[in-house]
Amino acid sequence: MTVRVKICGLTTLEDAQAAADAGADAVGFVLYKDSPRQISADQAKDIIRRLPPFVTTVGLFVNQPTQWVRVMAERCGVDVLQFQGDESPAYCEAFAPRAIKAIRVKDRDSLEPMAEYAVRAFVLDAYQEGEYGGTGTTFDWDLAAAAKAHGRIILAGGLTPDNVAEAIRRVRPFGVDVSTGVEGYTKGKKDHGKIKAFIQAAQGA
Repeated sequence: MTVRVKICGLTTLEDAQAAADAGADAVGFVLYKDSPRQISADQAKDIIRRLPPFVTTVGLFVNQPTQWVRVMAERCGVDVLQFQGDESPAYCEAFAPRAIKAIRVKDRDSLEPMAEYAVRAFVLDAYQEGEYGGTGTTFDWDLAAAAKAHGRIILAGGLTPDNVAEAIRRVRPFGVDVSTGVEGYTKGKKDHGKIKAFIQAAQGA
């Protein structure tokens, strides 16, 4: 099975093109004002229209009103909506079939709410108090493997070019998602060499 790769937290056209050129299946844009990787809908739209076809575009949202999400998603033209906050099953259902839901994993109890969601995939990220992703920390991959009982899993949380192959071998997820692990010294600015190395490691796992 081919593992899909998503490069998230993109803020520039150059980084998005580098991800696409390196073979990324999906690219993600954070439409959440409190994130250091935040991008406006108009900026995302300008990047997306310049990307090659067949690269899936993902908009990341956190606890925002449904109508606002609809307007922003339409404005920038993303394909998939990733809900990274405390959105309910009913909230996500309103965006079917474009919705995927992030689950912040602290322990096995963190997986229980997954049974209530009817989404196309779950993004599993590390739990950190007061944070909604992008922490650069890993969690227990055995829990990620167990979470597959609830649907397709996109593994995130502390992945890097050095550990993504091992993560894939242990979890066998539908996809992997990286942001911090392919950045340089500035949040939101990607290291193109790390992007290429990450994708090569994931594809070779």
